[in-house]
Amino acid sequence: MARSSSPVRDSGTRPGGAGGLDRFFHISARGSSLGREARGGLATFFTMAYILVLNPIILSGAKDKYGHQLDAAELATATALVAAVMTVIMGVGGNLPLALAAGLGLNVVVAYQIAPMMSWSDAMGLVVLEGLLICLLVVTGLREAVMHAIPQPLKVAISVGIGLFIAFIGFVDAGFVTRIPDAAETTVPVQLGGSGELSGWPALVFCLGVLLTVSLLVRRVKGAILLSIVVMTALAVLVNEVATVDNWGLTRPTVPSDVVAAPDFGLLGDFSLFGAFGEAGALTVVLLLFTLVLSDFFDTMGTVVAISTEAGLVDQDGRVPNLGRVLLIDGAAAVAGGAASASSSTSYIESAAGVGEGARTGFANLVTGGMFGLALFLTPLLTIVPMQAAAPALIAVGFLMMAQVGRIDWQQPEIAVPAFLTIAVMPFTYSITNGIGAGFVSFVVLKTVLGKARSVHWLLWATAALFVVYFAIDPVKQVLGVD
Repeated sequence: MARSSSPVRDSGTRPGGAGGLDRFFHISARGSSLGREARGGLATFFTMAYILVLNPIILSGAKDKYGHQLDAAELATATALVAAVMTVIMGVGGNLPLALAAGLGLNVVVAYQIAPMMSWSDAMGLVVLEGLLICLLVVTGLREAVMHAIPQPLKVAISVGIGLFIAFIGFVDAGFVTRIPDAAETTVPVQLGGSGELSGWPALVFCLGVLLTVSLLVRRVKGAILLSIVVMTALAVLVNEVATVDNWGLTRPTVPSDVVAAPDFGLLGDFSLFGAFGEAGALTVVLLLFTLVLSDFFDTMGTVVAISTEAGLVDQDGRVPNLGRVLLIDGAAAVAGGAASASSSTSYIESAAGVGEGARTGFANLVTGGMFGLALFLTPLLTIVPMQAAAPALIAVGFLMMAQVGRIDWQQPEIAVPAFLTIAVMPFTYSITNGIGAGFVSFVVLKTVLGKARSVHWLLWATAALFVVYFAIDPVKQVLGVD
């Protein structure tokens, strides 16, 4: 079984588990322990807990065709519930430390592209259909076959690209990097801090968090990532109490007045499976489904490959254990997300924080899912972790995943160029799917140019063709006369 070559892996914990749990999850067999799995599960939760705040903000901030808005409290409940249930199911059924929740990017598409064309129940029904199509692709074996058809160097490039991508996410979410408001009038689109320089206490908390995290990692301190998150959250709470701070972002680290909040399940089951066809027309719905399916399909593919590779769980051919079940559960998560009106749920790349903490099995998911379950009732308490305290984990994990770049043969342009485009396009376009598409299309083109077209698997040809349509979706819509 292949192992990651990351130089700062925690190896000081004695492998082992507790009887039946150890045997069921193969904890000892994967060189882990219950303690490492628990720490990994907590680290994953804290790096993705922002979705409990962000998903309700995105979805409740949009209006459907009839001017209706979703309730933020009901959305918070739906988001936490789906994340809790599907993360546990992935842990038990897939035995990978891979958490699931409402997908960023996908929820924006649902809120601002799909909902304005129809009612919210119709839009969520479209998400359910997308999930069912994903499940169909898994059952027919097509989704798994595509993953197996990808050359190993491109799989490595996908993992490295995701490492840079999640590091960029960390820098942006912490406010270390920001978009320049008038970027069209400047030479660069992003800048340091909010005004070209770092200022304010949140920036200091983030920078100290990065230094603390990497220091603990190179010292091989057990629980380095989780310990850093806890310490920096405590510091953030203290800073917020003694200083006037307005730029924490979505999550302000304040001690809540109420610890317990009752969940509101009002949105569960509020979807119409085929209502979108009557509202927007069959052709428009088909194009919307195509965009959702392709994005979900390859975001998940990249995430699964990256997490499994970093955890050292892939074999010498780059195959992921229990892949069929993992992909089916991910498809079912999209169905569950739509049925609960929380938008499409998918595998989270932030799971890499748990892997960096030592998680190697699905037991970590029981901890992460349990925390999301608690969040149904303890949202005020569990959402005090600001991104400035959690984001350093993403920076550290980005470094760990970047270590795999040496496994790519940079002397062969036909693989080096697609690998480079895969790695570069992901962070530069803020999309895993775009990076994979750029890599696939360039790989097929270069093989053809070199007279090696027959060596390319037919599934890669088909996938590259789909990506050409994906990248040219606007001209395609114009040709078909779709708004």
